[in-house]
Amino acid sequence: MADLPKIILKPGKEQSLNRFHPWVFSGAIGSTEGTVTEGDLVEVFDSNGGFQALGHCQIGSIAVRVLSFQQREANYEFWKEKLQNAYNLRVSIGLATSEQTNAYRLVHAEGDGLPGLIIDYYNGTAVVQMHTVGMYLIQDDILQALKEIYGHQLKAVYNKSEGTLPYKADMEPENGYVFGRDKEKIAMENGLKFHVDWEKGQKTGFFVDQRDNRALLEQYSKDKDVLNMFCYTGGFSFYAMRGGAKSVHSVDSSERAIQLTEDNVMLNFPNDPRHKSFAVDAFKYLDTIKDQYDLIVLDPPAFAKHLNVVKNALNGYRRINTKAIEQIKPGGIIFTFSCSQVVSKEQFRTMVFSSAARAGRQVRVLHQMTQPADHPVNIYHPEGEYLKGLVIYVE
Repeated sequence: MADLPKIILKPGKEQSLNRFHPWVFSGAIGSTEGTVTEGDLVEVFDSNGGFQALGHCQIGSIAVRVLSFQQREANYEFWKEKLQNAYNLRVSIGLATSEQTNAYRLVHAEGDGLPGLIIDYYNGTAVVQMHTVGMYLIQDDILQALKEIYGHQLKAVYNKSEGTLPYKADMEPENGYVFGRDKEKIAMENGLKFHVDWEKGQKTGFFVDQRDNRALLEQYSKDKDVLNMFCYTGGFSFYAMRGGAKSVHSVDSSERAIQLTEDNVMLNFPNDPRHKSFAVDAFKYLDTIKDQYDLIVLDPPAFAKHLNVVKNALNGYRRINTKAIEQIKPGGIIFTFSCSQVVSKEQFRTMVFSSAARAGRQVRVLHQMTQPADHPVNIYHPEGEYLKGLVIYVE
């Protein structure tokens, strides 16, 4: 095994690693042995010389992202084993073998022991996003492992890391196919079809993390007038239609998102008069809908991606939730979400409580929602639980 650079921790700073937390912060580091550049594999030792972890180093407050707490060689077999374990989990929960769903997350960063790596699978195409230089440097191993694991099922691999690698890194990644090509770009979720634009769309092209929550919405949609705010590709909209909604209105400020929504509705419910879409500002639209809707979905983009803007983000969530609670019909139901990792479950719930109080209406919680099983949360890394949601009943 080749000698790797060593990170020596300050006395007592190994405690979080002893609890298997997969991050080493820069302030915990006492010294280094050997030359270390961003993306390098490094070994982490406590101040007494005891081995603690193997990981990728990076520039920033999180200095090392842990790949293993065992002293191993990070060769091709190491990476393939991790990807195979991730695939096996998706088999065990019935996703990788489902006849009704062929879109799911294969690798969820720390949740699958591969910090800095996201892979979403869409009907034979794997869309890969590297968020660390270390993962970018092993992309050939990742590609080869995907080919071996999926075999003939794998039609294409698209690398979409241009906008996800640290901007300070001396890298010039370009989005593009690194294997095969998929011209159809249509996948299926719970029997419903949708277009996936992984080349120009947000994230990897579709938000597979809302699968279970969309299915729950379907159960509540019968005979209701439904509003899907921040609709993006319209996922909640076509689930509501299959659930028997009386009408479904999709709203997004982006003309492109509205086109994606209309394309997806046409794919499942061609020329269905129940659906209408509007490219308008969310807050302006909510001002005009008093007692118009029985069911409202609030799934905004992440208002906060960094801790220093959490207060502003919570104010944004509060404004949109207060307005929806004020405007919904008596006896209405709201599905409300936050995908901001830096907003905790407690902060989100308190925000909804505050919104209800400001609106002056009686509100009850029916469901508490989170991300699905293909977005697993490492028990030692609670920060991985980023998606929060509540279903509330408004009297």
